[in-house]
Amino acid sequence: MEFDRDFRIRHYAGDVAYSVVGFIDKNKDTLFQDFKRLLYNSSNPVLKGMWPEGKLRITEVTKRPLTAATIFKNSMISLVENLASKEPYYVRCIKPNDVKSPLLFEPERCRHQVEYLGLLENVRVRRAGFAYRQIYQRFLQRYKMISEFTWPNHDLPSDKDAVKKLLQGCKFDHDVAYGKTKVFIRTPRTLFSLEEQRSEMVQRIVVFLQKVWRGTLARMRYRRMRAALIILRAYRRYKVKSYIREVNRRFKNVRSMKDHGRHVKWPTPPKVLRKFEEAMKSIYNRWWAWTLIKGLSPEETLQVRAKVASLEALKGQRADLGLQRPWEGNYKRDNPDTASSFTLVSSELQRKDKFMRVLFSCNVRKINRFHKAEDRALLISDRHLYKMDPLKQYKPMKSIPLYNVTGLSVSPGKDQLVVFHTKDSRDLVVCLQRMVPANESRIGELVGTLLSHFKRLAIRGVRVIDKSPLSFTRLIVICFHSSLSET
Repeated sequence: MEFDRDFRIRHYAGDVAYSVVGFIDKNKDTLFQDFKRLLYNSSNPVLKGMWPEGKLRITEVTKRPLTAATIFKNSMISLVENLASKEPYYVRCIKPNDVKSPLLFEPERCRHQVEYLGLLENVRVRRAGFAYRQIYQRFLQRYKMISEFTWPNHDLPSDKDAVKKLLQGCKFDHDVAYGKTKVFIRTPRTLFSLEEQRSEMVQRIVVFLQKVWRGTLARMRYRRMRAALIILRAYRRYKVKSYIREVNRRFKNVRSMKDHGRHVKWPTPPKVLRKFEEAMKSIYNRWWAWTLIKGLSPEETLQVRAKVASLEALKGQRADLGLQRPWEGNYKRDNPDTASSFTLVSSELQRKDKFMRVLFSCNVRKINRFHKAEDRALLISDRHLYKMDPLKQYKPMKSIPLYNVTGLSVSPGKDQLVVFHTKDSRDLVVCLQRMVPANESRIGELVGTLLSHFKRLAIRGVRVIDKSPLSFTRLIVICFHSSLSET
C-alpha cells in the first residue's frame, strides 16, 4: 500500500484494502432522468425493468438525481424488508482463493473463514440439541409411506399420534422428542435412515402405481376388445340369421313352382356359411332330382341312370352323347324289314340263355384282325354279348358272356369306333352305325347302358382311363374290372 492513498480495515472474516482515489467522485455518481427515460423506453424488456424511474415525466421530477450511496442504501432497506417477510435460511459462502480460479484452493484462507463464520460453533450447538425439527403434518406428508399404519392415510386421532406410530415402528424413539406442533430429531443418522427408507419405498410405490395403471389400461383395452367382439359376434349372428331368413323366403314356395326352384338365385352367404351353402345346395339338388325322378316309370328311371353314367364317364371326352333324345336301346325293332327276323332270333336266344332283357342292339361294321370290314349286328343282353350276321337271318356268330367283358375303348371322333375288351384278349372291334335320319351318335348310349347295368349289379368296379393304345387314334378306355388295368 502507498502512504496517503491506501488504507486497510481489519475485518473478522479477513483484511479489506481500500484506495482513496476517486472516492468522492464515485459517491457522487449520479444518473440523470433523461438517461433513465432513455433506458426505460428501450425495446429490451430487461433494460426496461431495471429503470422503472424512467416512466416519470419531466414535470413530475423535481428533486436532483440520487447518488450511488443513496441508491445503495435504498436497495439495502428494500432487501431487509423482503427478508423480514420470509423465513430465512442462511447460506454460508466460503471464498477458496483471491484470484477467482476454480482450480485453486487455499486451506488457510478457507479455515480462517470457517472459524470466523461460526460454522464450528453452529455444529457444536446442533450436536448438543436437536439437529432436525419439523411440524407433524409436513413430517407425516414426507415419511408416511414408511409405515403401514400411516400409508396412504392414517385413522389415528391426530398427526402427532401418527408420527409417534411411524417412529416407533422404525425404532427411533430414543432419538426423537415430541413437542406440541413439531417433532425433534437429535442425530442426522436417524434422518438419513428415514430418507433411505423413504427412497426405497418411493421406488416400490412408483412400481406399484405403474402396475396399477398398466392393469387399468389393460382392463380398458380388454373391455374395448370384448365390446368389439360382442358387437362382431352379434353382427355375425345377424348376418347368419338374415341369410337363413332370406333362403327361407326365396325357397318357401318351391314345391308349387313349375321348375321346383331352379330359376331361384341363391343369396350371397357370409364367409362362415360357405360350406353350409354348399351342403344346402347339395341337399336341394338331391331333392330336386328326387322330385323329377319320383314320377318316372321303371323304364324311364333306367334310361336316366344310363344317361347319368354316360355323362360321368364321357363328359369332356365326346361332344355328342345323345342326351337330348330318348334312348330306345333295341334299335333293330325299328326296322320293319328285319324286325321280325331279329325278334325271332332274340326270343330264341332269350329262351336258350335265359336272359331277362335286351340292353342294346344295332347294326355295326365289324373290323377283323386283317383290317377287313363287314356288316354285322350287335345284341347286348343282361348276360351275353352277341355278334350276328344280318345276311343269314341274324344268325349268332359269336357269344361273349358279360362277365368276360373287362372294358370298353371308344374313340373321341365321329367314327364311333368301339373295342370290347375280354379276359382272353380276343377283343371285338366294331364301328356303330349312325341313327337315321337324325344322324346322331350311339356311343354315349352304349357306354351309359353298360355302366348303369354293371353299377346296378354292383359286382364289378367301374373306372374310366384315358389311354392311347393305337398310334392312329386316341381311345377312351372304360374298364369294368379294377384288376385289368393293362387292357
